[in-house]
Amino acid sequence: MVTAETAVVLPVLLLVLVGAVAAVTVVGAQLRCVDAAREGARAAARGEDVATVAGWAGRAAPDGARTTVATGAGEVRVRVTAEVTPLGPLPWRVTVTAEAVALPEPLGERP
Repeated sequence: MVTAETAVVLPVLLLVLVGAVAAVTVVGAQLRCVDAAREGARAAARGEDVATVAGWAGRAAPDGARTTVATGAGEVRVRVTAEVTPLGPLPWRVTVTAEAVALPEPLGERP
């Protein structure tokens, strides 16, 4: 009887473990996108060019992330988007996105 219960519970425990690992992977990628967007927004607020902003954001972002920079209405927006495969080779992909907004710094106060 114990063998039958173990045979039923073991696959469920395995699915819970796989789900937990996938969730941690996705949340970690989301946090990296948030950090990357913040870094990019800080660089853009200082007046750096788009290539420099993308470089700063790319260092903090997950591999293969895309960075977009938009300016207007007295603000700078940096959006970082990444495709995550939380289960490795399995064909399930999750898109995580983060956006940060900053006000441009006045040009006369730059160190």
